[in-house]
Amino acid sequence: MTMLFQLSCQPRLYRRWPFLLAALLLLISPSAFAVTGELNLTTSAVGFFAVAIFVLAYALVMAEEKIHMRKSKPVLVAAGIIWGLIGWVYVQNGMPEASEYAFRVTLLEFTELMLFLLVAMTYINAMEERRVFDALRSWMLRKGFNYRTLFWLTGGLAFLLSPIADNLTTALLMCAVVTKVAEGDQRFINVACINIVVAANAGGAFSPFGDITTLMVWQAGMVEFQEFFILFFPALVNFLIPAAIMSVFIKDEKPASVYEDVWMKRGARRIVLLFLLTIITAVLCHVVLHLPPVLGMMTGLGYLQFFGYYLRRSLPRSLERKRERYSRQGDNQKLAQLGSVVPFDVFNRVARAEWDTLLFFYGVVMCVGGLGFMGYLGLLSEALYTGWNATAANITLGIVSAVIDNIPVMFAVLTMEPDMSHGQWLLITLTAGVGGSLLSIGSAAGVAVMGQARGSYTFMGHLRWSPVILLGYIASILVHMWLNAESFALFSGI
Repeated sequence: MTMLFQLSCQPRLYRRWPFLLAALLLLISPSAFAVTGELNLTTSAVGFFAVAIFVLAYALVMAEEKIHMRKSKPVLVAAGIIWGLIGWVYVQNGMPEASEYAFRVTLLEFTELMLFLLVAMTYINAMEERRVFDALRSWMLRKGFNYRTLFWLTGGLAFLLSPIADNLTTALLMCAVVTKVAEGDQRFINVACINIVVAANAGGAFSPFGDITTLMVWQAGMVEFQEFFILFFPALVNFLIPAAIMSVFIKDEKPASVYEDVWMKRGARRIVLLFLLTIITAVLCHVVLHLPPVLGMMTGLGYLQFFGYYLRRSLPRSLERKRERYSRQGDNQKLAQLGSVVPFDVFNRVARAEWDTLLFFYGVVMCVGGLGFMGYLGLLSEALYTGWNATAANITLGIVSAVIDNIPVMFAVLTMEPDMSHGQWLLITLTAGVGGSLLSIGSAAGVAVMGQARGSYTFMGHLRWSPVILLGYIASILVHMWLNAESFALFSGI
């Protein structure tokens, strides 16, 4: 996604993860996507002005790294102007109830998204505070892998972890390992970071929890939860082809040894398990009870709150036992560390949520929803899915998502609801998920890694490998159309 924001190189970047999970999802019923106004404003001065406002706002979002303006500001104002114009036109035509209803439906979409994201952010922040990610990085550093092994290990872990931890968090974690181990070797860091970005985006494409676009498709009911795993092999091909080519250019030698001793805090493993339980609860709410997944996520927040209560109440006893043990062992270093232990606070984790991201999503959802209500998404749907065939449209939109943020691209497709086969819905899910890998600014993972590996992983450094990444993109599409040919054949219009 092209959300260009100023990124620090500090480990606290982990809390920026929601650009993925951000992804996690528009939790909406399929009918909510279909809200279209009774008045066609696509040829009116009001409509043209609304489009111009949105384009200007998004240009400011894309230029955030240069102008240092938070991305939420322009889209918040744009959303207000667009819906203000809609409200004014409908009041003039004596239909205020229609615009009010459309706004409330669109607002409900964001509200469910915000609650879902808040829970996911809270869990990721809690795992960061308990040093889960630091411990994983420390383990990898202590193993002393050579450059080629490190290249494949970080890429492979990025591919496997991103379906659960989201592509942004995973990319930042693996990037931290690479920059620590290969400090000073800019050439290796650049190639390894490209591999990590491609792997994280590919891994996120076959899981509803790996990227916000996959969550959007799942929440809209276009693809069932278990059906996303059909995309595993296409996504794997998308990762393996460029990785195999790039690995040939990795020198087969060991970096200087790095040692880092990190211990996870008490309750870290149990918080990871609670996060997995929360995901299971959300899936069951959707699949079994046919209720919005946000119900399961909010229930999972309750799990974390109860566990946080237990951690606080049991902290004095835990500290006393550790003092006795470390005193017997004569471990003065760990005794000193006990003095800095603070109680676990769930609401402190909630407060650390990336509110700029949440407000940015509000602006995007409301802007795109408003333009759809005016009738522009209907025009776009006719141009893409009637003028072209669905396959060409979905492949093109995947490439477009490398330049334009894939969230409005996917939200627009879902709002248009083109009459496509099941295979085509899986195709747009795949292309929107992995298309952003073509450019370093094409995904949240790429933008974040550029900030963390500043000077080593660059736009031009990534661009040099774009033809290789494009091979993986094309191959993943061909593999999907070959392995899942039956899902395309079920629709006679393809």
